[in-house]
Amino acid sequence: MAMQASRLLGRSLVKPRPSVLPRSQLSRRWLSTGTESASAPPPPPPPKASLWKRFLQVTGGITLVTLASGGALYYVAQKDRTPGPQLPHDPTKKTLVILGSGWGATSLLNSLDTVDYNVIVISPKNYFLFTPLLPSVAVGTLSPRSILQPTRYVTRHKKRQVTVIEASATDVDPVTKTVTFADTSEIQGLVSTTTIPYDYLVFAVGAEVQTFNIPGVREHACFMKELEDAEKMQRRFLDCLESAAFPGQSVDEIKRLLHMVVVGGGPTGVELSGELHDFLEQDLRSWYPELAEHVRISLVEALPSVLPSFSKQLIDYTESTFKEAKIDILTKTMVKEVRDKSVVLQLPDKSIAEVPCGLVVWAAGNTLRKVTRDLMAKFPDVQTNRRGIAVDECLRMLGSNGTIFAIGDCTATSYAPTAQVASQQGAYLARVLAQIAKKDELEVRLKDLQVATEPEAKEEREQIEKRLTKLEKLRPFKYSHQGSLAYIGSDRAIADLPFFNGNLATGGVATFLFWRSAYLSTLFSMRNRILVATDWLYVKLFGRDVSRE
Repeated sequence: MAMQASRLLGRSLVKPRPSVLPRSQLSRRWLSTGTESASAPPPPPPPKASLWKRFLQVTGGITLVTLASGGALYYVAQKDRTPGPQLPHDPTKKTLVILGSGWGATSLLNSLDTVDYNVIVISPKNYFLFTPLLPSVAVGTLSPRSILQPTRYVTRHKKRQVTVIEASATDVDPVTKTVTFADTSEIQGLVSTTTIPYDYLVFAVGAEVQTFNIPGVREHACFMKELEDAEKMQRRFLDCLESAAFPGQSVDEIKRLLHMVVVGGGPTGVELSGELHDFLEQDLRSWYPELAEHVRISLVEALPSVLPSFSKQLIDYTESTFKEAKIDILTKTMVKEVRDKSVVLQLPDKSIAEVPCGLVVWAAGNTLRKVTRDLMAKFPDVQTNRRGIAVDECLRMLGSNGTIFAIGDCTATSYAPTAQVASQQGAYLARVLAQIAKKDELEVRLKDLQVATEPEAKEEREQIEKRLTKLEKLRPFKYSHQGSLAYIGSDRAIADLPFFNGNLATGGVATFLFWRSAYLSTLFSMRNRILVATDWLYVKLFGRDVSRE
């Protein structure tokens, strides 16, 4: 029994060896395992985000972008509103007087380094007016303040102080180099006229409306030159509407009151006609349905076609667009007289017709101001051009010995009197004045070195003389035409753009969008861009205001 028990115990203590399976069975088992794992169900997809969570994510992203852009806009706006300290006037610097605050003068101020001069700006308006959008103000598409930029907004951001005086220049004496000006505002102080000296004068007073001495134009017509002209035209237009709506008016009187005559087939007259048509179609038909059918717009032009500076293709497109809009184009027609309730026209066949109308808008040409004519009369030998001041290739007034520069509509050059030309002239003149300032500074330094006998002084004199020789050569002004744009109503515009060696003529809705973007980019400040864009959006949503002050 003992031996039998020990055998059993020894047998239980010995572990059996694991059996080794053949290779075929191993592969069969591996295949069976792989098949089982492949046939196993895939893991469940992650749960989808709820619509509420998506909404919160999108809203959060939009909020972050809005806050970031709004904060950046606020920072830039506050920086523009709070200009820093400026350098005071330096008695050692020369005095630069700028007459005017239009396209040429404002472009000059934007580009001029005021450290080189003591700058004084004299203008009857203390603001810059973006004149291409003036027809939009006349019908209420834009607010008047949206296209104004205060002159001090420009001058307060310059390095050196710029004196801005709201006054009208009455006389320029090129012999004593002085400017006399007067305060023509409603409220005046004890001193309302004075005279100041200048070293250099920039004459940029612009032009006034040309009436061709036609009777009744100044008494009965509205102009389209200044901001008050657009506001006056808007008041008269709404007055015609309300008078036509007065009970008891005859049909003939209603048609007379609602007949609008625009004189001048240039860009201003064409754009104003298009804006009037938009006002009629988009607003007046809703608020004056009983009068809308009687509104009539006539465009009068003495030349054979409107927009003579544009290509023939765009002229035809404009005329066809006006025909669809029922705007009458009277070409080869001259105005002989403007009366209280009518306009007298000379038709192409030389016959005379009196046309009843309620409003006449005059947008037909420019003429020189009195101060410009008086200045030209002081140089009778060289200033003989009746169109304006004769200048050389560097915009220096002939006969002024290089101390008077003239830019803009008051000059007689080979270029058209447009805002684009005046703007480029102002930017060019800023570069010229910077070069002249360097030359004047070197001349003062050279004068100080004339008494010095040291070898170093002699070497410096030679270097200064070489630099003066280079600075005396001024590059002539060259105009670079960037194209012409005009709005023709019905959300359409035309563009005549330079393209390689030719022109690209285009028109339609896409050109209208380009017209708006081009004008937005041309505005001088971010403030004006935001105001104009906001006005366009407001009119698109709510329409134009038809209330009359």
